[in-house]
Amino acid sequence: MTAAIARLNRRTFASLQHYPNYRLFFGGQVISVTGSWMQNIASGWLIVTLTHSPVAVGVLALAQFLPFTIFGLFAGSIVDRVDNRKLIIGTQAVQMVLAAALAGIALGGVAVPWMVYVIAFLRGGVLVLDVPARQSFTYRMVGPAELPNAIALNSSLFNASRVVGPALGGLVIAAVGLGFCFVSNAVSFLAVLASLLLMDERKLFGAPRPDVRPTIWRGTREGIAFARRNRRVWVTLLVVGVVSTVSFNLNVILPVLASTTLHSGPQTFGIISACFGAGALAGALVSASLGRASWKILALGTGLFGLAELLLAPERSVWAAGVLLIALGASFTTWTSNANSGVQLESPDHLRGRVVGLYFYAFNGAAPLGGLLVGWLSALGGTELALAVGGLAALAMTAVCVAALRGEPARPRPLAERAEPAALAA
Repeated sequence: MTAAIARLNRRTFASLQHYPNYRLFFGGQVISVTGSWMQNIASGWLIVTLTHSPVAVGVLALAQFLPFTIFGLFAGSIVDRVDNRKLIIGTQAVQMVLAAALAGIALGGVAVPWMVYVIAFLRGGVLVLDVPARQSFTYRMVGPAELPNAIALNSSLFNASRVVGPALGGLVIAAVGLGFCFVSNAVSFLAVLASLLLMDERKLFGAPRPDVRPTIWRGTREGIAFARRNRRVWVTLLVVGVVSTVSFNLNVILPVLASTTLHSGPQTFGIISACFGAGALAGALVSASLGRASWKILALGTGLFGLAELLLAPERSVWAAGVLLIALGASFTTWTSNANSGVQLESPDHLRGRVVGLYFYAFNGAAPLGGLLVGWLSALGGTELALAVGGLAALAMTAVCVAALRGEPARPRPLAERAEPAALAA
């Protein structure tokens, strides 16, 4: 038993142990993503304090995710055409400038909702390229053998930051004001930029590209055609699209849950956000220790996510809500890690960026409608109604996933064989 636990622990952090470039990137992201979470909760709380309206928080989500709806379908084709590392350096630098702009209007006392919405829209436009580029670059850093492990570790990093960032953000808001959350985020981008500039390009894995790079339109059609032919990818995209749109709108729900349902302030907002992040971190570490993509775990995680959301709907206790948010977070990273790894490992190298782009389009493309829907449901029947609708939608998609993939043959990937790094593709 002891030996098995030791092997499990080694397996959990395999990507960090084996790949120096990934260690650099991971370390930079620890700092940067924590700053981003401080900005996320500060933006939501700023809109709540300016408007006192759940619908306005939904409009903030609309502004942030509308670029994914407009441009997200084509992002993968762009990612497949360019050097991912250079693209990420550019997108991170632009995000640093936008965080500084938010800090300026907040500290200057001139912030009004439309300014926050415009900056959120611009940031969303940058993330359209940044998110699939970072996911595709993960493959370049660790190769196919450790890809599920690295994706799960990325989720663990993201969600550890979800614990620390909101907690720090709540304290900073209460102590010195919103503006300093935005300042912290702007400074944090220096860490990830340094990590990217210090990488050894010779140790990156090669990604074969076609001799003639497809146009954006043709490349997008090729990615969609592949996804439609591959049953597992298509079902996964369907599940991710529905659940992320209807069920996963915590950026809208949590500020309203803290301020209106639980009748509390920014400290409670930070605590319940951190509870979700703690659960998400635990779920990500479990996924990392497994080191493989599993469609059964995808279905199980989606079902548990829906159940936890239904149980959270009627709660009025901060501590009970916190416990349920831990469960919600654990199930969230379980299904998202497996969905992300699964679609990437099903994809050929030359289409990976496009399929990753489709995955994030499914995850974020309808988020503006989802944010408005949840804001409207919260205004109509409180967070109780919004959470109940979300939980039922997740359970329904669990049933669809199980039914669609029943009878599909197991297709294990040869992940034990690690590919050799190659020079960065031209």
